[in-house]
Amino acid sequence: MQDELRPLVKSRQRVADHGEVFTPRWMVEDMLDLVKSETERIDSRFLEPACGSGNFLVPVLERKLTVVQSRYGQSNFERRHYALFGLMCIYGIELLPDNAAECRDNLVSTFARVLKLDADDGLVAAAGAVVAVNIVQGDALAMTDAHSTAIVFPEWAYIGRGKYQRRDFRFDALTQRSAASGTLFDAFEEHEIFTPLRAYPAMTFDQIARGSQHDHIRT
Repeated sequence: MQDELRPLVKSRQRVADHGEVFTPRWMVEDMLDLVKSETERIDSRFLEPACGSGNFLVPVLERKLTVVQSRYGQSNFERRHYALFGLMCIYGIELLPDNAAECRDNLVSTFARVLKLDADDGLVAAAGAVVAVNIVQGDALAMTDAHSTAIVFPEWAYIGRGKYQRRDFRFDALTQRSAASGTLFDAFEEHEIFTPLRAYPAMTFDQIARGSQHDHIRT
């Protein structure tokens, strides 16, 4: 009900300054139904270049988590790890800082609510660490972040047994790659010119939550 009652604009000034208008939930669901098979793939990657507070990304996450529950609900270990991987495949860019922060909060709260996680669960902290790098405050057209530096996105992979891998790529390089291949992170090969800026050792979600990967970067 809260989504249905939410205003389509926060203020007329923000509409005038930034063209900020929120898409109602029913319209979001209709649009996502047009690519229903993709929204129901745990590993499909979604990038919203003007993500606002998450009006599109939150429903995508909910759909992914529904698939996780139906596929891995009998194993709490797999359910938790694939749920985090589903979140890892969601990306956003937002110009306004309050919207970017709200989007991150909405994604994490949705993640915790659907999985019925306590606030002190390490998986919730890992989810917060993921959205901190997946949801970027910046300008999607200029491909720069709030500090006017090139936007960098992590490519996450779940390699099983509770371990994840991460490689960082510049957004402008990814868009060049996707123009030829069709997707953001499509079949990267080691010999390609689109090499990662950074590659990280395999990590558990506890290590992601603690941010310990920053101490073990391979370049």
